[in-house]
Amino acid sequence: MSRRIVPEAVAREPWNVLLPLLALNTFGSTVLYSAAGGHLKPWATLHMVHFFVFLVMAFVISRLPRDLFKTATYPIYGALVILLVAVDLFGSVRGGSQRWINLGFMMLQPSELMKPVIVLTLAYFFDSLPPAMTRSPRALLPAAALVVVPVLLVMMQPDLGTGLSIAAGAGVVIFLAGLPMRWFVGAGLAGAAIAPLAFFTLLHDYQRKRVLTFLNPEEDMLGSGYHITQSKIAIGSGGFWGKGFGNGSQSHLDYLPEAHTDFAFATMAEEWGIVGALFVLAVFLWVFRWGLQVARNAPDRFSSLLAAGMTFTIFFYMAVNIMMVTGMAPVVGIPLPWISHGGSAMMTNMACLGAIMAVDRWSRRGGLRRD
Repeated sequence: MSRRIVPEAVAREPWNVLLPLLALNTFGSTVLYSAAGGHLKPWATLHMVHFFVFLVMAFVISRLPRDLFKTATYPIYGALVILLVAVDLFGSVRGGSQRWINLGFMMLQPSELMKPVIVLTLAYFFDSLPPAMTRSPRALLPAAALVVVPVLLVMMQPDLGTGLSIAAGAGVVIFLAGLPMRWFVGAGLAGAAIAPLAFFTLLHDYQRKRVLTFLNPEEDMLGSGYHITQSKIAIGSGGFWGKGFGNGSQSHLDYLPEAHTDFAFATMAEEWGIVGALFVLAVFLWVFRWGLQVARNAPDRFSSLLAAGMTFTIFFYMAVNIMMVTGMAPVVGIPLPWISHGGSAMMTNMACLGAIMAVDRWSRRGGLRRD
């Protein structure tokens, strides 16, 4: 019998996805290296460290049995709600928002973790319902309560972007669970009706200014429209091939704000051009394709909802960030996965990846067998 060069447990991992993600994260580190003026610190090295640390976390998550996922769902959800309350009471303030808890080795943003946890919670909730109840209003009300509580706590920080991300991930799971389409149409019409009132009564002044700036950034190019104006200049000046590694004037001369976090894509596009942008998009599309395949091949309702919801959570990060830096969406402070610097965001996306890997493993093992 021939001996395997690579252990079977290692060979079974989805390296066709993990290796492109490693390449994307390494590319992100080069962008952060350039944004720091040609220095590994403070961002590039830490970016790679975060990737490998949280990759180990993803492997651990992928090895967990399905029953443990279900058993831990509500305790994890409850713990995160408590953390969100703690953030609102005595969290660290950065950039005018109170979103973080200082753990010493990193600044933890509990609202980031709620993005995958709300997907897990709703997947378990709808899996536990009898099929006949799914299309009943009695199914919608508890699900809505599970979503509204964390969204309101996050909006109090205030953090509009993360609140919308949590609601979006939840909405996808609720939709895929099979609730009637008329409920979503009604919710959309109701949202459109109350949007003007919410704009003037619920949003903070700076949030309203972001929306108005999105609609007409040229009105105040040196004030509220400065971020998006500089981002567009950076992306447009990169052209097809880019200005070359380390030659981005917008980021190096500090014209581009948050060049290592929210606007890291603009930093990249200036130096690497359309070619770099296509590489980033290609890796993301590859990951999304894999995630949806895993969801489609999942052995049961819970697994399918979990994989699809986690895939969409990563997609929402990517789509909103790229739309934001190109002027197609308001600036809401959502980083680009595996490119932007940020420990909490990296942890969230790697948790999503680990959950999808877990569903993939359950499918390959037949779904019904316990570990």
